[in-house]
Parts: sequence; C-alpha cells; structure tokens
Amino acid sequence: MAEECTHDCSSCQADCASRKMSREDMLEKLSEGSAVKKVIAVMSGKGGVGKSLITSLLACQLRRAGKRVAILDADITGPSIPKAFGITEKATGNGNTIFPVKTKSGIEMMSLNLLLENETDPVVWRGPVIAGTVKQFWTDVLWDRIDVMLIDMPPGTGDVPLTVFQSIPVNGIIVVTSPQELVSVIVEKAVKMAEMMNIPMLGVVENYSYALCPDCGKKIEVFGESHLKQVSTEYHLPVLAQLPIDPALAASVDRGRIENVTSLDKLMLPARDAVLAN
Repeated sequence: MAEECTHDCSSCQADCASRKMSREDMLEKLSEGSAVKKVIAVMSGKGGVGKSLITSLLACQLRRAGKRVAILDADITGPSIPKAFGITEKATGNGNTIFPVKTKSGIEMMSLNLLLENETDPVVWRGPVIAGTVKQFWTDVLWDRIDVMLIDMPPGTGDVPLTVFQSIPVNGIIVVTSPQELVSVIVEKAVKMAEMMNIPMLGVVENYSYALCPDCGKKIEVFGESHLKQVSTEYHLPVLAQLPIDPALAASVDRGRIENVTSLDKLMLPARDAVLAN
C-alpha cells in the first residue's frame, strides 16, 4: 500500500493488495429505487472531437427507438450536455437522493451544470474530488428504470475514466475520433484501457469526416484523408459512423434543440444497433 494512502483506489496507481480485488468487488451500488440495465461509455483519447455531440445524438436515437435513456455527464470540468438539450433548470433532491432532470423527449440526465448556481462558473477541483463527484452521480441519483445509460466521458485515460470503469458496471465503450493521422494513437490508448479493465469495445465513430459542398453535394475532406478504416482493421473494431461537418447541426446544438435533429439518423443507425445488441 502507498505510504500516504487515501484509501481511494480511483486516483492511485500503486500496485498494493487493495487493488487485487475483482472489478465486481469494486462496483458501487445504485441508490435505492434506481435501476439501470445497460451502461455504455463514450470516450476519446483527446478533447475537441465531438464526444458530447455523439453522446447526445445516440441518446436521441435510442429514445426514438422506445428505450428509457439516461446520460451521466462525467466531463465535470467541461460539461456541455445540458446546453445541447436546452436544459436550464437545476436538479433537485431531498437530502439523500438527487433527482435527474428530464429533457423534452424524456431523457434523464445528470451533469454538474445542473447543480452549479451559474453554468459558467469554473470547476477548480483536484482529481479525487472530481472522481468522487462522478461516482456520486451513479450512487446518489434516482435513475428510473433506465434501459441504456450513456456516460459522456472526459478526454483521456486519467482519474475519471479509471473511476468510471472501476465503480460503474460499464457494458461497452464507443470511441469517438476525428480524421487525422493521430487517430491511431487515440484509438490505441482507448483499446488498451478497455483491455486493462476487461470492457468490450463496441466500435469507433469518426466525427468531422467531411463537409458536403452546398452546390454539388461533393464530399470535401476538410481535415485530410481519413485513416479510420486502417485503424479499425488493425484493432478489429467496426466503424459505427462517419459524420459530416454540418453547420445546421451546430446551430441546433447551440439553440438547445438537438432532439429535433433527424438528418443524421441513418448515419447513426449502426452505432445505435451496436448499443442495443451489446
């Protein structure tokens, strides 16, 4: 055990006896009355690839498929899920339990922005506090008979992803990337972490794949040629979607109307089906 042990394994890399427990032994229990059938983490090895957008689009698709859906926003220092859905109200509680906020279509969500007095207030917290908050979003929130919970992860493979994978029974991981050569490094990091935690990788979604010319409809590879197919072959991962740069989509997200977006439904179907089949 580390000389100055805090007894919080989620923020510690020491190889001591306390870390020899099985993953099942480390999982946290839901609050009384909560039920979640399936948990899918949406992650990336770097920021700025549209991970929260993919999480939101996938949640809307699952909801339109008749599923009871929830989003746990684990990106504590950069929460953006509420804005995409136009949520401005705050979460409430009764002292022991926190009640999630519901979107117009009935998606339950919990995000730090739903607890802050001002959504623009910075979160200047150390890693263990942030990780503990994410854990509380699982243990202290009343999740009502959820079929699929999507966890919008922060970028990278640090404290919070480790806490999520050790404390929450994640059933699968979707990796979000962009069409750059760096994508191979990003995917490899996610694959290795998934293997370490013994969690299945469902596939890869590439965002910002191309832009459509408004005049002729030709695909323009703004960020260069995609390397996704080579990477997916190397790591035996299915390509779940390749999404375009879409100004109309960006405008809908800025206005909090992502639930009205249906233009990408066909492109997102493989990702939705991978979640439902897992």
